[in-house]
Amino acid sequence: MNHLAVITAYLGGVKDKFLTYQPDRDLSEKLALASRIDQADGVELCYPADFGDFARLKELLRRFDLTVSSINFRSRRSGTWMRGSFSSELPEERREVTDDLKRAMDRSQEIGCRLVTSCPLNDGSDAPFDIDYTKAFDYAAESLGRACDSNRQVRVSLEYKVSEPKTRCLFGNAGETLSFCHLSGIENLGVTLDFGHSTLAHERPAQSAVMLSKAGKLFHIHLNDNDNRSDWDLIPGSHHLWEFIEFFYTLKKLGEQDRWVAFDVMPKEIDPVQNFGTVMSTTRKLEEITARIDADSMEKLLRERNPALTVSYLYSLI
Repeated sequence: MNHLAVITAYLGGVKDKFLTYQPDRDLSEKLALASRIDQADGVELCYPADFGDFARLKELLRRFDLTVSSINFRSRRSGTWMRGSFSSELPEERREVTDDLKRAMDRSQEIGCRLVTSCPLNDGSDAPFDIDYTKAFDYAAESLGRACDSNRQVRVSLEYKVSEPKTRCLFGNAGETLSFCHLSGIENLGVTLDFGHSTLAHERPAQSAVMLSKAGKLFHIHLNDNDNRSDWDLIPGSHHLWEFIEFFYTLKKLGEQDRWVAFDVMPKEIDPVQNFGTVMSTTRKLEEITARIDADSMEKLLRERNPALTVSYLYSLI
């Protein structure tokens, strides 16, 4: 059974382009909420937001008995690195983000999770001839290489997304992010598969999981859902029921189950404890349905590739 973590950013003030849905909460308030979420096993902390006072952070984690699954390093920040972080044309900006990533990696080792995930959303372009792609990939490889070389005991995981805020992000899908990891030759650099970002990129998340796992680069997983039109960060299974079942079934086949997964889900105006409680229970239900699949029967169906038989079998499970 997977271990379930809540990303702390979604326990404080959350907003979209139009509305603010929750009040700002300090670190103590956010971790107190996390401790009340039924079936949650831990948290994914956000850097730098949660690390202003590291001693206090560690004390709060002990007080609320919370395990840290990973650290979410924010490489896009208002007022800085506006034209990219790891791939910025400016050497001083690349040094800044690299040095800050090193600090996050050291903190992750001190906490004991040894995994830093980052979604470099502001690395990319808005239009043709807006960026030198060769330089951008070279700069990103240089920046991430320097950070990863500084502490080989910590893994760094790139979370891909096709767009937003850039109209085309530099790391937009599983294949190109995996290719970048291989081309850069950085051993402790891998990929975060965000289920919603995968479907937005018109992927089958299970297929992407196989590719990343076989390459030894499936470092982390985020779960959420959407309608394939925008990154809504909805409750898992609200739109892609069978894709989630296939995803969990595939993770089990790959030996990638019983791992940490984190939830990138926006509660909007709903009580975060209630919303994430439903996130947890729904995920456990999806795992339960997946466990009903008889492996021999499914493997036979996969060999036959007859959708009439497969769909009939799947609906017999519920």
